Amino acid sequence: MDLKEIKATIISKKIVCSIFGHKIVTSRNITNHLKEYRCTVCKMELTNDEEGYITYLTPELKEVNEALVSFYQKKLLAKQH
Repeated sequence: MDLKEIKATIISKKIVCSIFGHKIVTSRNITNHLKEYRCTVCKMELTNDEEGYITYLTPELKEVNEALVSFYQKKLLAKQH
């Protein structure tokens, strides 16, 4: 596959999602109420923001989610002991 074919494939997937809507699935649970989502067609990533709304997963929000995962796991470990 050359670069033109890859670009055409990506553009066609985005057009499909813009016409028919995204097929969103949960890709990762951060905490009980915070999740990361991904479109199965165009691979767009989403997450919950600080107000609970679904928004695009930016590099900044990805770092925040990683920190929350580590804090949440430590909390669960401390609760077990």
